[in-house]
Amino acid sequence: TKATGAVLQKNGVPCTVVAYPTEPEEGVPNAEELIREKEICMVVNVPTYESKRLEDNFIMRRTAVDFGVPLLTNMNLVKVFADAAHKHAGGELTGLDSTTLFEHYKAESDADAWSDPTEYH
Repeated sequence: TKATGAVLQKNGVPCTVVAYPTEPEEGVPNAEELIREKEICMVVNVPTYESKRLEDNFIMRRTAVDFGVPLLTNMNLVKVFADAAHKHAGGELTGLDSTTLFEHYKAESDADAWSDPTEYH
């Protein structure tokens, strides 16, 4: 959106300015449509008590969840993610094999999973 795009561009982060879902603009891509079409691969939406666009923020978050687009809503998490992405791009995080939680559990032995087989988690 305009305000976010201005901050990103000011800090040297390339971005495309998009229109709010409730205010479509001629010739400007709409955030909700781009999320639905998965043209946006991650949504960062950090609402605060000062947020003025409650409906737009909700629509963007809800659309991300509904269409399986990763969503970050906490500034601390955004910072950790950005640091990790920066380290990964710099080659500092190598040899990491990502797996789904289901793959992790499948590969895990009973000894790894439980301290006592009768223990309830």
